[in-house]
Amino acid sequence: MFIQTESTPNPATLKFLPGQNVLEVGTADFPSAEAAEASPLAKRIFAAGGVTGVFFGIDFVTVTKAEDVEWDHIKPGILGAIMEHYQSGQSVMADDHKPVSGHAEHTGEDGEIVGQIKELLDTRVRPAVAQDGGDITFHGFERGIVYLHMQGACAGCPSSTLTLKMGIENLLRHYIPEVVEVRPVAA
Repeated sequence: MFIQTESTPNPATLKFLPGQNVLEVGTADFPSAEAAEASPLAKRIFAAGGVTGVFFGIDFVTVTKAEDVEWDHIKPGILGAIMEHYQSGQSVMADDHKPVSGHAEHTGEDGEIVGQIKELLDTRVRPAVAQDGGDITFHGFERGIVYLHMQGACAGCPSSTLTLKMGIENLLRHYIPEVVEVRPVAA
């Protein structure tokens, strides 16, 4: 098994490509070792040490390291954990845990606008940020403000504010006049 790695715009995050599907659908975010209980693979990666976050996409694993740790020191352990997991034959997720689309449900009068926002996120934004090892999902819409949740490499990325304001906000405002601003939300 050969696992490729790619850098991301976030220097604290690396993207690992195992050459096979990680998830069949959706994404899964593990912002802590405790959250990783839902995934044998995420538990192995956290056990390698120096890891503060793990995120799964369809065909990639994004790992965020602690500030005081160098990639040269932990990357071999992470590669070993991923390889060991795939050789074990275990599933990536515990049987009772299902990956999700990530978008929050919206009930209210702006259903049509929210539908347009989610469609633009799914077709234009999410594929682009997945290339960088992250994901951006809909969290809410209130009085013209779209609230988005950033995951994987996008969470804590130095260029995430620029991505939100200059990229996503401009895109949404162009296609949906009711959108006046985009703001990030914490997990």
